[in-house]
Order: sequence, then C-alpha cells, then structure tokens
Amino acid sequence: MATDVHRPVTAAHAVRVEGLTRSFDGRAVIDRLQLDVRPGEFVALLGRSGCGKSTLLRILAGLDREIEGTVLVPRRKAVAFQAPRLMPWKKVWRNVLLGLPGKPGRQVADKALEEVGLSHRADAWPKTLSGGEAQRASLARALVREPDLLLLDEPFGALDALTRIKAQRLVGELWQRRGCAVLLVTHDVEEAVLLADRVLVMDDGVIAHEERIDLDRPRDITDPRFAEIRGALLERLGVDTAAEAA
Repeated sequence: MATDVHRPVTAAHAVRVEGLTRSFDGRAVIDRLQLDVRPGEFVALLGRSGCGKSTLLRILAGLDREIEGTVLVPRRKAVAFQAPRLMPWKKVWRNVLLGLPGKPGRQVADKALEEVGLSHRADAWPKTLSGGEAQRASLARALVREPDLLLLDEPFGALDALTRIKAQRLVGELWQRRGCAVLLVTHDVEEAVLLADRVLVMDDGVIAHEERIDLDRPRDITDPRFAEIRGALLERLGVDTAAEAA
C-alpha cells in the first residue's frame, strides 16, 4: 500500500489527494477519492454517518496509514477532535504544550490560550473546565503547532446550543486571523454553510457533491440565499426539507 502522507504539497495546494482508498475487512470505506484544498481555504465535509468523513480526516492527520493512493499535506498540521482529550493530571497550560518538540516555555501556551480567550484558566485542572472551555483548550493545543492545515473532527458536537454558537464564531475568527487551511468534518449543515468557503458532501466513499458558498462574511442565517444553500445541501443528504418545514 502506498502511503504518502508525509510528502509536502506545492504552493498551490494545502491538501492534495489522488485515488485514495481505505478498506476495512475487504470493504472500501473510501474508494479512489480525489480532493484538493487550497492554502487558506475553509472546507466543510458533510455526509451520513459511516460515509468515511472521520476516516478521511484521520488519514490527513497521519493517524491512519493503511491506505492506497497519494495523500499530500503540509508538514505543519494539527487536529482537534470532538472530545478535547485533555490529560486530567496536567494543568491546562501543560496540556496545550503536549506533544510539541523541544522544551517550549509556558509563554508559548499562554499566548495560544490568550488567543482562544482562556488565559484566565491556564492554571486550572481540566476537570474544572466547562465543555466550551475544554474545547477552547483543545483548539489552543492545535494552534501552538502553527499549522498550515487545521483539521477539525466534529469539534462542537458535544456542546450546548449557546456554547456551540460561541465556539463557531471563535473558529471563524481564528481562521481569518491565522490564514491556515481548515477542513471541518461536521453533521451540522447550518454550521458548514456558516463557516466554509466550500462544502463537500461525501457519499459511498467519494466526494459526491461540491457547493461553493459565495456569501458575504459574517453570514446571516436569515438571508434567503443562506436558507436556499442549506436546503439544497439537506436534500443532497436525503433530508426532506418540505417535511422539515412542516
């Protein structure tokens, strides 16, 4: 099997995937998939459960190497999952530095925590954080890696509605400030349209549909064009929007 996840991409791409196949027990979950992401582009990936979204993200992160095909990503990449995965025996600032090469000082963690609005919790233990605070700590841990590619796997899925809105806004601001490419895996169509430049729908192991989101930022969910795009994507996902409206 060919595994090319460590090869750097060209200046024209933040991600380039060609003919990617990933099989489990002889069944192709990802089947000769093609994908390009431009530097600085925000891409959201939608699809039914089991379509291969999270598998694709793990491959891009270098966490799954049992593949066929070519996967080119930046050397500097970071990933944040739905579960913050904080070590309970380490204070927040030490969690932010986990896995970094060398011996970075606390000021590195403090800078990232300030960027996500969590500097006041740097010395807290993870068990004392709210769900939103824990997710911000996870984002800070990704940001200290100065990624050219930020991979987000359902990062807001466990948050309550109000905290989720705040977290979405924070990610949008961080992306605009940092200028890195982002690939967001989500089940939330509204979230995808709110944040992304381009929304991809995955089905049967391939990218089955692409929707470019040409709406001004910040986006207004009451805009009729927003509702139209959201409805079209829901239909692609097999949701009866007429029944939903009723």
